[in-house]
Parts: sequence; C-alpha cells; structure tokens
Amino acid sequence: MHRGTLLGPLLLLAGLFLLFRGDLHLGTGSIFAYFWPTLFVLPLGIFFHWLYFSVLGGKGVGVLVPGGVLLTVYGVCQIAMLLDNWSMMWPGFILAPAVGLFELYWFGGRNKWLLIPINILTFLSLLFFAIFSIGYVLSKLTGGSSILAILLIGAGALALMSRRRESV
Repeated sequence: MHRGTLLGPLLLLAGLFLLFRGDLHLGTGSIFAYFWPTLFVLPLGIFFHWLYFSVLGGKGVGVLVPGGVLLTVYGVCQIAMLLDNWSMMWPGFILAPAVGLFELYWFGGRNKWLLIPINILTFLSLLFFAIFSIGYVLSKLTGGSSILAILLIGAGALALMSRRRESV
C-alpha cells in the first residue's frame, strides 16, 4: 500500500481541524477528544467491510449492515466533533441504519421490502437535516430572535396590505 493512501487523509483531516480549531493547542488529550471517531469507530466500520469483501468472499452479506451503520456514525461524529455542531448533525444517526440496510439490499438479494425502511429512515433524516439546517442558517443570519421577530412582523404586515389591495 502506498504511504500517501493513509497519510493524505490524515493530513487533510489535521488541516481541517487546524482551520476550524486554530486556537487550540494540539496535544494527546485534544487528539483523542476530537478524533475519537477516526481512532475507534472508523476501524470497526472498515473491518466489517473488509470481512465481507475479503474474508467471506461476498457470502455473509449481513456483516455489511453494522459496517454501513458504523461508517455513517463515524462521519456524523467526526463532523460534529470538528465543527462542534451536534445539534445539527444528530439526524445522521437516523440515516445510519438506512445506509446499513441499503448495503444489505445492494449486495444481497435485492429484496424490495428492504426499500421501505430505507426510504422512511432516509426521508426522516433528510427532513430533520433540512429543518435544523434552515434554523441554524436563520439564527446565524438574524443574529438573534428580535431581528427574526421584526422580519416576521414586517412580512405579516405586507401580507395583510397586499390582501387589502386585492379586495379594493
């Protein structure tokens, strides 16, 4: 295996960490505090995929379910740790079983009944991501609830005035 295959993503992750958290001192404690998903969750997800593709030769498709769940949980946890944004990333935990079940569907016998829970979980996850993302963006744009209140009052007043003009 080429050295850059492992070193490249690690350097990229370290650079992103320093970009978003440049004021922190890097030490053993902060590495474990911020990169525990990479150290503990990612290897388990990779292990289950390696087990299916290399050891079992594509016969034990059930090991892909925990593998897909763990890889998705890794992504959610790592992004949330780096950006310190658990309040917006939690819908990824709803998406995790959908990813595991989708891998079971894709590499298994393509049982169409698996698509029902996959679609429900994916829809719920994307819905919550959208709702909390919109809320997050609005809170950042408005800077507080008073500006949002003023905007809502203005929009309501405009709606009332436009309705009055139509009836006259």
